[in-house]
Amino acid sequence: MAASFIKKEKDSLDLPRYRPATDIIEMADGFHIFMDVPGVTRDTLSIDLNEGELTITARTAYKADPSEHAKPKYLHMEFGGGEYRRIFTLSDDVDREKITAHLADGVLELMLPRSTDKTPKRIEITTQK
Repeated sequence: MAASFIKKEKDSLDLPRYRPATDIIEMADGFHIFMDVPGVTRDTLSIDLNEGELTITARTAYKADPSEHAKPKYLHMEFGGGEYRRIFTLSDDVDREKITAHLADGVLELMLPRSTDKTPKRIEITTQK
């Protein structure tokens, strides 16, 4: 069998991956991202910023609570566990040090403030001697 060039991500549990519904709104103070992530908690959510890419990953699981006496027999199941994932490439207009996140009622809100440093910069030219 030939070696595979596709690697599974670390901690992958073969959960279905979803691309959450997302609204992005530009306002005077910056950009607001609203993401629909039902069933996600702070503990199952991660937001990472690496080299200008903002990655949001979250996991959710269906919490069936069967009683000790009767184990449920699922006839049809559409609710289930899965992973949400979105990646955004940030422009230089975003102040990466001041990004905030708030999670409430299954909606993640990210605030990406505009960078206030708009000072023109002169690039020094060096020559080889």
